[in-house]
Amino acid sequence: MALLWSLAALLLVAARWIDPPTTAVHLERRLQAWIHHTPYHERYEFVPLIQISPDFQHAVIAAEDARFYQHHGFDWHAIQIAAEDDMEGRRIRGGSTLTQQLVKNLFFGTGRSILRKGAEFTLVPVAELVLGKRRILELYLNVAEWGPGVYGAEAACRYCYRTSARNIDRDQSARLAAILPLPLKRRPDRMNRYSGLILERMRQLGW
Repeated sequence: MALLWSLAALLLVAARWIDPPTTAVHLERRLQAWIHHTPYHERYEFVPLIQISPDFQHAVIAAEDARFYQHHGFDWHAIQIAAEDDMEGRRIRGGSTLTQQLVKNLFFGTGRSILRKGAEFTLVPVAELVLGKRRILELYLNVAEWGPGVYGAEAACRYCYRTSARNIDRDQSARLAAILPLPLKRRPDRMNRYSGLILERMRQLGW
């Protein structure tokens, strides 16, 4: 286990300069398609953060991690709210940060386990230390899953709206951000209410 953790930490250091060619989620989806004998076509094009619309960046932060620039990898306030929502049966989104989601996407896939959570907990501070906020956001936006075989902002924009991540508009950005919790089940054109909430959060955050 220590060897695997060390390898993951080294890969995080390398990710400061090297764009990941694949992730644990990519490999998981390929394996699932092979096991179930289903077609699988992967769309994944890594683009620099400067080529992703600020509206898109802000929509994702507003939807997934509004305190992204304030915390150091863990948003304890959001975790507390998520736990309270769980107890009341009204959970909207989890308390995980973009940094936590990035680590999970890169190394652990979509599965859940105590061991995975423990390893993630120790790798998140490494990611914050060696990558910095700008690179974490760039990596997350490029590796996040946005649909069947669709990974990253550029692929998502072209798949859903036939435009580039640079040119996507504010409403489209909010709709894409709205499907992130369940990208294989949700569709942007059906996310009217939640995308509206995201747009309001963006305004409250000054974007």
